[in-house]
Amino acid sequence: MSENANKNRAEMKKLPILYSLRNCPYAMRARMAIFKSGQTVLLRDLVLSNKPEEMMQASPKGTVPVVVLEDGTVIEESLEVMLWVLHESDPNDLLHSYEESALLEMLTLINEFDNVFKVRLEQYKCAKRYQEDNIEECRMACQQYLQQLEQRLSKHAFLISDKESLADIALLPFIRQFARVERQWYLQAPYPKVRTWLNNYLQSAMFSKVMAKHPLWLDSQQEVIFGNN
Repeated sequence: MSENANKNRAEMKKLPILYSLRNCPYAMRARMAIFKSGQTVLLRDLVLSNKPEEMMQASPKGTVPVVVLEDGTVIEESLEVMLWVLHESDPNDLLHSYEESALLEMLTLINEFDNVFKVRLEQYKCAKRYQEDNIEECRMACQQYLQQLEQRLSKHAFLISDKESLADIALLPFIRQFARVERQWYLQAPYPKVRTWLNNYLQSAMFSKVMAKHPLWLDSQQEVIFGNN
């Protein structure tokens, strides 16, 4: 093996390892934050039916995303991954460091969607999947949260201000899921600002790179360097 190859392998070993599932919304937002930070990680894609033993040893809860740092530190919640990497590097100032109250506003909004909207979204998805007769009721339970976002986006270009923030990329995967439940209804719904906001992300080069398909790590043992590099 050449000297350069040895050097590259040594450098790769120093990179954080990200265990990820391509379509998991939590893993998706972790990857977006990593991409936005300009940092790089070793990406290990998996399927939930076949989890790497290395991941289970690091994080027995068995869900993604999981980040393992060089010193063995494990970060196993998506929001914690996002905050960790953006505190390391935040070239776009997604944390709005210039305004002390902004991060609290972001975290409050994210918490509301993670803990309340997400539950109602799952109920809505199940109602559609199993053709239950309460689908309209489930949709209406979600709509008050869409209305909140529509109001925010009527005031500024992004959810917190005219600048993109942590909140935008944290909520994006779940609004994407909502939009896919009843596609035709969503396209006619009274949320034009939300649709524009979501479409701008879905059509972006960033989203294409974040959603790129990679070989499953357990199948290939191929180390994929992921990030804005």
